[in-house]
Amino acid sequence: MSAQRLKIGLSACFSHADPTRSLFTGKTLQYVEQSIAHWIMSYGAMVVMVPCPTGETARGDATLAHYAEWLDGVVMHGGADVWPGSYGEEPLQDAWIGDRVRDLYDLAVVEAFAQAGKPIFGICRGLQLINVAFGGTLYQDIETQLEGSLRHRDPVTYDQNFHEIEIVQSTRLAALYPGVRRARVNSIHHQGIKDLAPDFQVEAWSLPDRVPEAIRRRDGLNRGYIAATQWHPEFHKRDQKNTLDDTAILYDFLGAARAARSRPQPAQHLPGRIRDRAARLLRQALLR
Repeated sequence: MSAQRLKIGLSACFSHADPTRSLFTGKTLQYVEQSIAHWIMSYGAMVVMVPCPTGETARGDATLAHYAEWLDGVVMHGGADVWPGSYGEEPLQDAWIGDRVRDLYDLAVVEAFAQAGKPIFGICRGLQLINVAFGGTLYQDIETQLEGSLRHRDPVTYDQNFHEIEIVQSTRLAALYPGVRRARVNSIHHQGIKDLAPDFQVEAWSLPDRVPEAIRRRDGLNRGYIAATQWHPEFHKRDQKNTLDDTAILYDFLGAARAARSRPQPAQHLPGRIRDRAARLLRQALLR
């Protein structure tokens, strides 16, 4: 029965108004990438894109808080760079300016679901955004800012660019993969965590340059489930034996969503400096 299926929110990607487009000229598009929706659906959950409710075409009174109350959890999508201003820095290059508008929307989504006590899982940009939302910072470009780093993004090989990770023992991720200390994952990013957000722990590191590859909110069972991976588990192919199987990660998140449905978690809040700025600028800037 559909009423018994989990309803999982998926944050929107943005394609901003572009007068040069042949279709939807000058319109703002919000969309999801197919494989991530299918990944969440693969074990019976229903996926709902969480649209930005504000902007020049906004109508009605539905808010992100309404979505957070109705849905069982949310997955924060990959995509554009995070705007350095979101963590108090200026862009070091024009190419790394990111998407300020989407940051404000994503921060508001995280705030809404955290306040509702619903599980939050981030992928790639989603991991970076969660880290920033709770007070962490990022490398604007790993390759130029971290000496001896791997090439974490290859535009030619894209999702076939891989590296090893080390899973931190005595963490929840280690419990999901008993006996696994090292694994191989895809790598499709050039930004990454520099300073970890307070109250989070690293669950996996890239090798050999030790960039955080998985994080989780400490004591998540009692404080609300928030976890993320830098790699894309939805890109793992089921017949691909030499990379980390995504099944346990998805089961873990969906299990937390099921538990939150029957026993809501205590509300958690973003740091006030982030929350207040996001709320103010969201009204002014989103989808202009």
